[in-house]
Parts: sequence; structure tokens; C-alpha cells
Amino acid sequence: MTFRRTLVALLAALWYAPAAQAGEVTYHRFASEILGRDYPYALYLPDGYHDTNQAYPILYLLHGSFGSERDWVENGRLERAADRLIREGSLPPTVIVMPGSESWWIDGHNEAARSAFLGELIPYLEETWRVVPQREWRAIAGLSAGGYGTLNFVLERPDLFAAAAALSPASYHPLPPRSSSAWRHPAFLDESGNFDEALWRRRNYTAHLDAYLEREEVVPLYLSAGNRDVYHAEHHARLVHQALAPHQPELVTMEVLRGGHTWRVWRASLPNALAWIGRFLQGPVPLETLAEEAAVEELEVGAGPG
Repeated sequence: MTFRRTLVALLAALWYAPAAQAGEVTYHRFASEILGRDYPYALYLPDGYHDTNQAYPILYLLHGSFGSERDWVENGRLERAADRLIREGSLPPTVIVMPGSESWWIDGHNEAARSAFLGELIPYLEETWRVVPQREWRAIAGLSAGGYGTLNFVLERPDLFAAAAALSPASYHPLPPRSSSAWRHPAFLDESGNFDEALWRRRNYTAHLDAYLEREEVVPLYLSAGNRDVYHAEHHARLVHQALAPHQPELVTMEVLRGGHTWRVWRASLPNALAWIGRFLQGPVPLETLAEEAAVEELEVGAGPG
């Protein structure tokens, strides 16, 4: 009888216990004038988003070559990692956007993905969802070609991002290995169907490096790669680390994991990448505070000098 009562009590406790904090993922799209088509994106909203009167930090999470906005959810276990890190306090409750691109996040031969990302996606999302549209609340990360895009964005526009993470970045220098999909991706194929080496050099992170090193703004950066990466991403990530370490010695880190250029490595790396970003992102703020700051800023701009 005692055992039965204990079992019933345990089952009741489990039944009525509050559910673990869990975010939600939904899929959306909006009309892009730059791309001439709909711009798709997956959206992770942290637990409590619908019940609070707060504005949140935002993370842009980029997929790899020939990927889609569904990759990080279906293959990267993004929800599980984000839920856990938010629950543990390693990442502030954050809106995570996973956009879909048909390019390598550049203005390439097939579409102006860079211009659409900076000029349309970021403004649209930060007007549509309750996020703080300021640098200290904005981060970016990506894998492979998404890591390539991440490095390009943060080195070109460090004024936009508080932190970044590039997982197995396909930022090959001076050119990608012949086995890389870059050689057959429409972003880099000219009208004759040939790989445009000059375009690669103009769009790679090295084109932005000198200007970045001359600026005061620094973007804390997490790098990772597998030790058996067939594209030698570890070597190329180390080149990035070596270039940035003298400039920001405590604000660039690199992790080498066992494995190749695979989702197994990226899933293992994602929690550490999110935790790194969480060190630098500001947390949610009440909407009233955001409105008051905007009003003060508007008054200061209207008053002008003197």
C-alpha cells in the first residue's frame, strides 16, 4: 500500500511539474526587392517571448553551401542547444534567425546575397520582431560557407555585431581546395560557367582584414574546426586566428574537435559557440526602457550641436 501511494505521488508530481523551458521554431518569408523573390528564414523564439514585455538580443545563424534555413534546426539541434544554454544562464534569452540563401552570403554571380542580408533582412527582422536593434544586442555565426559569410560580415561591418562564431569556416586563402563546392556554386560561376578566381579574392575575408585591423571596434570571435576536415578548415581557421590574435588577443579563440567537415562536429561545437557569444550579448530589456532611450536620442539629434 505504501509503495502504491508513493508511486501515485511520484506520477502526480511528474504530471503536474512545470515543463522545462523550451523555445519554439517557426518558418517565415518576406518579399525581397533585391533578390526578386521571397527571402525565407527560420525563427527561434526563446521561452517566454510571447508573455513578456521585453525586447531581446538577436543572433543571425548562417547555413553552409547549398543549404537552407532548415539546416540548423533539422541537422544542428539548434533548439536543444539554445534551450539548455538559456536555462543554464550561459546565453541570455535570444531570438535566433536562420536565413536561407542561394549564395555564399556574398554579392555573387547569381544573386546579391550580401546586400539583401545587410540592407533588407536585418532591418526587416529587427522591425518585425521584438529585438533591440543595436550592436550590443546583435551577433552572427555560421558553419562552412556560413562561417565564410560570418567572417566577411564582421570584418567588413564590425559596427554591427557584438560577437561572432565561425564553425569550420570555408574562408580558404588564397583559393578554395578543388574539392570545395565553391568551384561549382552559382555564386562564383561566371557567364561561361567558370570559377571566378578574382571574385573569390575580392569577396574573401582577406579583402576586409587590413581595414578591420585599423578600426577601434573589435568583434569577439570564436573559431572551430574538425581535426580531420577534408577541406583543411582547421588550417584556414588558424590563419584567421593568427591574423587577429595580435589585434584582439583575449577576444579571439579557437577550438579543434575530433572529426571532419560534418554535422557531428558542428553539433558538438554549437554549444561552445553560443556560450562564447553569450559572454558578450546584452540581455533582454523592457520595452519601456527601449522607448525612453529612443525618445532621448531623438531629442538629442533634434537639438543639434551647441
